[in-house]
Amino acid sequence: MSPTPRTLIRGARILGGDPQDVLIDGETIAAVGAGLATPEGATVVEAAGKVLLPGLVDLHTHLREPGREDSETVLTGTRSAAAGGYTAVHAMANTFPVADTAGVVEQVWRLGREHGYCDVQPVGAVTVGLEGKKLAELGAMADSAAGVRVFSDDGKCVDDAVIMRRALEYVKAFDGVVAQHAQEPRLTEGAQMNEGVVSGELGLTGWPAVAEESVIARDVLLAAHVGSRVHICHLSTAGSVEIVHWAKSKGWDVTAEVTPHHLLLTDELVRSYNPVYKVNPPLRTEADVMALREALADGTIDCVATDHAPHPHEDKDCEWGAAAMGMIGLETALSVVQHAMVDTGLLDWAGVADRMSFRPAVIGRLAGHGRPVSVGEPANLTLVDPAYRGVVNPAGFASRSRNTPYEGLELPGQVFATFLRGKATVMDGKLS
Repeated sequence: MSPTPRTLIRGARILGGDPQDVLIDGETIAAVGAGLATPEGATVVEAAGKVLLPGLVDLHTHLREPGREDSETVLTGTRSAAAGGYTAVHAMANTFPVADTAGVVEQVWRLGREHGYCDVQPVGAVTVGLEGKKLAELGAMADSAAGVRVFSDDGKCVDDAVIMRRALEYVKAFDGVVAQHAQEPRLTEGAQMNEGVVSGELGLTGWPAVAEESVIARDVLLAAHVGSRVHICHLSTAGSVEIVHWAKSKGWDVTAEVTPHHLLLTDELVRSYNPVYKVNPPLRTEADVMALREALADGTIDCVATDHAPHPHEDKDCEWGAAAMGMIGLETALSVVQHAMVDTGLLDWAGVADRMSFRPAVIGRLAGHGRPVSVGEPANLTLVDPAYRGVVNPAGFASRSRNTPYEGLELPGQVFATFLRGKATVMDGKLS
């Protein structure tokens, strides 16, 4: 019988604090403290100057399998996640076939377990085929091996108030949550970008802020009425922040996420007509970006979620009007958050751990992730070098797609190592 593998992480700053050593024994953290002895046969990771975080958790990842393996697979997507410091991702339901049955969510869950780069927690569709007409098999997906707790028609809005109410009522039975893509479809027909000064000058059909805000307002009221949980996907406007803040002040069970790209990029970039900047919800104004940063800092927005949306080259390398919406984000998320939130003084590293690990794990009811870096806890860990500076080059990405809006941009921070239950999935910045 082979000995249990051990790893000593030496001199890491846990959540940005004073340097300490962390001993991993098998799948768990065995010891934390300064000057730990090195056990015989242990692998030593020199981590001076590096920050140790709990493994990141993404509430919003598109892995595309089954059905669009030309853009991403569970294997490539989880490799991309590990490279970005993630130990768990929630895989959205807009696959082909749609993840609206126990069979499909179990298929995605088992693929995640087989590949082993990070845990994959499937998100179930709210409605059959994402068509918004009939509730999907919510109970069967919750009772399946995948144990689904998050349900979303992301990519489409559950715009029928009666269907949304029924979904919110249904998920209460198993402590589930409905994650809403807030977009009033009639207000966004043919929309190409944020409605505002830039869309007017470019002559592109606008996606108004009220199309997001009106749905959020309705849904927080519905969630309060039935006493259920609602989560707002990729919140993108200052007005949406105000509504969520108001709902939380009432004590309602409302949570929200923001994407890295909405924390950094604005609709001014659309002037280039480069389809890499075409995304749903669209890039908003500088005022919106600043409001989102403040809301993430003060906790109004609970977490950062990537909305990693891979697309093949031909779906993005075309004219703006024909291009698909979406950006990849797993491998750059932590760097963008460091740039927008940590280096600006809005969040410290403990805050990053809260918004990118602790809170998303709680919202998704994901056991074993988002746990403290302390003795007895699962060794799901991310080691970051915050002093690193590098230019984003998608040629080196693990994702199958290359549609990043950050190509050529210098960003701080590098994921030096990622550990999934004690096993290094990334070491020295490279996939193991």
